[in-house]
Amino acid sequence: MKKAILFMIISTFSFTLMNAFVKYLSNYPTFEIVFFRSVGSLILGTTYILAKGISILGNQRKLMVFRSFAGLTAMSLFFMSLQYLPVGTAVSLRYLAPIYAAIFAIFLLDEKLRTIQWFLFLLAFSGVLMLKGFDQELNTTGLLLVLTASVFSGLVYVIIRKIGRRDHPLVIVNYFMFIGTLIGGILCINGWVKPEGIDWLRLFSLGIFGFFGQVFMTKAFQIAKTNLVAPLKYIEVVFTILVGVSWFGDVYTLWSLIGILMIIVALTANVIIGRR
Repeated sequence: MKKAILFMIISTFSFTLMNAFVKYLSNYPTFEIVFFRSVGSLILGTTYILAKGISILGNQRKLMVFRSFAGLTAMSLFFMSLQYLPVGTAVSLRYLAPIYAAIFAIFLLDEKLRTIQWFLFLLAFSGVLMLKGFDQELNTTGLLLVLTASVFSGLVYVIIRKIGRRDHPLVIVNYFMFIGTLIGGILCINGWVKPEGIDWLRLFSLGIFGFFGQVFMTKAFQIAKTNLVAPLKYIEVVFTILVGVSWFGDVYTLWSLIGILMIIVALTANVIIGRR
């Protein structure tokens, strides 16, 4: 368990740095950021897969392509939202995805929810309403973008569950990164902004941080029980708020922090109850 906690801390900190650099790079077109985020992870992922002798094409190819387009939509909308929202708020709202995943699972996987889980979902949404209702600085455009991103992220979770263990996790991620590189590369051609100086390093680091975030998260889930590891994902929210305050001068009102706390508590409890 100690090793799993360490892996999750490394994972969440990697994702935090990736999100922070995306915020830094918000003056670049979204799909240019998507391209660099994807191509770095694609190179690392492909190298690892080939070195381990894993089948790079996988088995559930149609589902993995579908997952890739849903994931690309979620990632693009989330990156756009960072232009309008404090990074900690955006990350907190993106974590509403498990709610939408549970709803999608009812219809697509014939799964059922317990009454207390519906209550916890209501509590999480109440946190969103508190964020918007009491924090007048919260941008409506950014809010709509990140909420839509979380819907598509929820769909991604369900598709991955549908794929199950029939394909290696890194093969699933590699499909996503290939589609992201291809579509991001095509869509950023017309609006390409040439990176200058240290921005080259920041752009290429997106794929590195994203890759290691994914790898260490996978390792944590492989060596410890899911209901113990999954709530640790929300450490990312704490890291991101701290980075937002110290790097970008983000300001959080008391109501904002209460709303974020409601979301984290509700979703953490749902993970634990759902796994039982």
